[in-house]
Amino acid sequence: MDNFQIETAQNVNILQNVAGVGERILAFLIDVLIMGVYVFLIILVFTNINLSNDFNMIVGMTVGLPIFLYHLLWETLWQGRSPGKAVMKLRVVKTDGSKAAFSNFMLRWLLRIIDVTGTSGALALVTILLNGKGQRIGDLAASTTVITEKQNVSFSQTILMDIPEGYEARYPQVTVFTDSEMQTIKNVFMEARYNGNHNVILKLANRVSNVMEVKLEETPIKFIDKVIKDYNFYTQNM
Repeated sequence: MDNFQIETAQNVNILQNVAGVGERILAFLIDVLIMGVYVFLIILVFTNINLSNDFNMIVGMTVGLPIFLYHLLWETLWQGRSPGKAVMKLRVVKTDGSKAAFSNFMLRWLLRIIDVTGTSGALALVTILLNGKGQRIGDLAASTTVITEKQNVSFSQTILMDIPEGYEARYPQVTVFTDSEMQTIKNVFMEARYNGNHNVILKLANRVSNVMEVKLEETPIKFIDKVIKDYNFYTQNM
């Protein structure tokens, strides 16, 4: 699955590492296995217990509820992950890279009936392959996608950013930082942006501008993004 780049409202480009179809299928099968084990254990427990028909129905609905709400509960409570996704290092996020809200999880879960359950996953598979952004119908409606959090050992994706042709740098002072320091800046920035923690980004921008001895004249998000790109530009052209 190819990665795709989007532009946020702050005019910051984000490269999304979209999860592959194979990874998503394996994550789904792991979740199915977990649900199967749960059902087996429930049947094992209640097989030798004599209950009235009415009580059997109540018990059945109670123990069946976690299966029915499995994906919604896990993704909501575990920040976009189910056990299967966690094993495969996948996560549901909004297409702008930020953390998905309950409303996003709810919408993609409701539409799971159409593109996963109702068609045995065939519609979801076709949609993902044609979409190019890792989105099934539920993701398209909820403005979400599934990304991989596996570390790809490549210069541009783990330390720096890809720089477009004709890029114009603004801060030559970025060379005061080492690769390790710039990696830390990027890690803090990416995590804070994902969690919507603007206070952390503001403090980071103030700290970076002080070290560089420059005046902060743009939004903290745009400034840090520019600093990381400028560092990439100068280090690649030294």
